[in-house]
Amino acid sequence: MIIKSYELNKIDLNKNTLFLLYGQNEGLKNEIIKKCFIDKFKEKIYRFDEKEIIDNNSDFFDGILSRSFFEEKKLFIVSRVTDKLNNIIEEILEKEIKDVVIVLNASILDKKSKLRKFFEKNKDIVCIPVYEDNAQTLSTIARDFFRINKISISQETINLLIDRSRADRGNLINELNKIESYIKTHKNISSEEIIKLTDLAENYNVSELLDNCLSKNSKKTINILNENNFSFEDCILIIRSFSNKLKRLQKIQKEYKKNKNLDTVIASFKPPIFWKDKEIVKKQVNKNDLEKIENMIFKTNDIELLIKKNSDCAINIVSDFIINTSK
Repeated sequence: MIIKSYELNKIDLNKNTLFLLYGQNEGLKNEIIKKCFIDKFKEKIYRFDEKEIIDNNSDFFDGILSRSFFEEKKLFIVSRVTDKLNNIIEEILEKEIKDVVIVLNASILDKKSKLRKFFEKNKDIVCIPVYEDNAQTLSTIARDFFRINKISISQETINLLIDRSRADRGNLINELNKIESYIKTHKNISSEEIIKLTDLAENYNVSELLDNCLSKNSKKTINILNENNFSFEDCILIIRSFSNKLKRLQKIQKEYKKNKNLDTVIASFKPPIFWKDKEIVKKQVNKNDLEKIENMIFKTNDIELLIKKNSDCAINIVSDFIINTSK
């Protein structure tokens, strides 16, 4: 059964237990997972990566099959899902497991995907396609935020904020959170202060760092790292921004394989690539093949977990990763 991302009120956790979210809009997927699932469970939340389940599914099955008389419903969130999980999901559905909700988070699943077809055709399980945001959607998110917080702001500043967020919902939400934290201790905030607060999101430093890294310009990458005193919060943003850039490159590489004309792929890419970024993106595509990009995407997820567990040395972990990747 298909439910659009704007029809989330149709989700019934008492009736439906299996959910598939797919698409490259990680920011919106994370919002949906938090609002519709995590916030309603709070405890008894278990997270798995598809690779963990494929390599050894006993922990996963033990978790969903074990039941306690006093235990409430449990939530399982599985990340980086592909068609490899299809047989296991079919097996779970056949068992008619109760008191468990399973959410599968996948990236791109084309129309031929077995997992996508399975969810779309079965009326007892839910498939939620999550599409990329456009400038209008992001502008609405920002305007609503400023309206709720009673902040007067020009559309020009909102456009700048979206531009500095690289037209990515996750980045935009991060920047709005910065502003929200600021206004808790300040009665007012000006457009100039907003611009200063979101300097990192403009990410001249971060974006330039990652662009040089992906272009294999090691010398420039090291210089940028040495010139900036990045904090733990910056490290999280760097890794998430890197992941977003890699996912964009992944999509471009896949289209490039089909189209064979890189200029055409970049010109027609959605969301649009800023004109000033087109040449650097072409260079990055030529420097990184699809296999290398996908390996780096997995690595960024591992790095984020690692720096969260070792916040004291986060900058060292991120720096080593960025420098090694730039070679």
